[in-house]
Amino acid sequence: MIIPEPKKLVTEIFFAALTAVNPYNAARSYADKIKSIYERGVFNRLIVIGFGKAAYLMAKAMEDGLNGLINEGVIVTKYGHSKVRQSRSAEAWKPFKEESNFLKRTSELTSFRTFRLFEAGHPIPDENGMRGTEEIINLLKQTDEKTLVVCLISGGGSALLVSPLKGITLFEKQEITGLLLKAGADIHELNTARKHISRVKGGRLAEIAYPAGIISLILSDVIRDRLDVIASGPTSPDKTTFSDALRVLEKYALIDKSPKSVIDALQSGEEGLIPETPKEKGVFFNKVENIIIGSGAIALNAAEQKAKEMGLNANIISSELTGEARDVGRWLAEKAKEEKGSEGQRVRGSKCLISGGETTVTVKGHGLGGRNTELALSFAIEIEGVSGITMLSAGTDGTDGLTDAAGAIVDGETALTARKEGIIPEEYLDNNDSYNFFKKAGGLFVTGPTGTNVMDLQITVIE
Repeated sequence: MIIPEPKKLVTEIFFAALTAVNPYNAARSYADKIKSIYERGVFNRLIVIGFGKAAYLMAKAMEDGLNGLINEGVIVTKYGHSKVRQSRSAEAWKPFKEESNFLKRTSELTSFRTFRLFEAGHPIPDENGMRGTEEIINLLKQTDEKTLVVCLISGGGSALLVSPLKGITLFEKQEITGLLLKAGADIHELNTARKHISRVKGGRLAEIAYPAGIISLILSDVIRDRLDVIASGPTSPDKTTFSDALRVLEKYALIDKSPKSVIDALQSGEEGLIPETPKEKGVFFNKVENIIIGSGAIALNAAEQKAKEMGLNANIISSELTGEARDVGRWLAEKAKEEKGSEGQRVRGSKCLISGGETTVTVKGHGLGGRNTELALSFAIEIEGVSGITMLSAGTDGTDGLTDAAGAIVDGETALTARKEGIIPEEYLDNNDSYNFFKKAGGLFVTGPTGTNVMDLQITVIE
């Protein structure tokens, strides 16, 4: 078997992983089940709501699969994520055409027949997210025990489904979100705080919809697929408390930096003056079914299978990468060098190390980048001058931080060549400016929005 050159290899393996978590196909496979439940005679009205980066394709699947049964619907997705196909460059789109049928059913992006669509801000919420969320709340308030609600949940929903508690403004919600992101809070910590200053997170959306029946189809973007963490668990019992949210802010020394309204709300909740988020065995969840339809584990397994089909000795070394992106980059580089062998020793055959998860970045500089480009830059520095190692780190949603890249591809020449051109990798890493490093040195991996979202993937090929 002739194995393609490494950069093409890692790209094709990445897109094979995305194919396995195509949200249209995953949601569409549940249409018959939903139709059967609805037509048993218990319900006389069907509405669909959705929020997250995969909301567009999931909603399209419901509209196609439920054959006119939907009475009304509202979805909120990230800017650009309802135009998945047009946003791709011809080069970025090519692997999909060659390797899979990903997004095959979305080649014609026409307007929805039954949904009101809102595009909004992520990771910092904005007014469009507020408007879309208010539409969802108003729709749910019109439901009764004869209404079946299909809730389409995917990663990014925490920012896109936004409705702060009374007394907290959108600006203050933006401020606390930004503080936690820059401090390096992980997704569990971030969502613990978000849930306790929200009217819709942490099971509160199920509370609003009660006594309607709810089927939530969920595309997971968190480690171990915790229902209370994905999109901040709007239809799931919440395991955290107001006290937990305050402890998160204390951990990152944000109590004095946070908006007073946020601290007042959390302290009032801790004192019992504001009702806690709904917990396990609460009546609001009696008619709720939460179903995971796609996850990072599925993507990782597909990547491993694709790598093996392409003639590589492949294995998944971690499905739960967390921690500082630069530290994880160094760790992955060490693993790659170990596999490569030292003192001239060679491992027989080319290998592929596959990993996934969600790292964090503590922002201390003033540059531009995301966790994937920061991880890749750290990896590149660690393998500088080592031949035969190529690594891609990218977000499965096609975005990395506040940039237009999904991540970056690096090898042993990346840092070496940059230095020769006067581009010092360590200076860019120290300034959290990984995006601009790769923009100057080469290596940015740009796909445009993919329409799915199941955390990040790292594909490392060792020749």
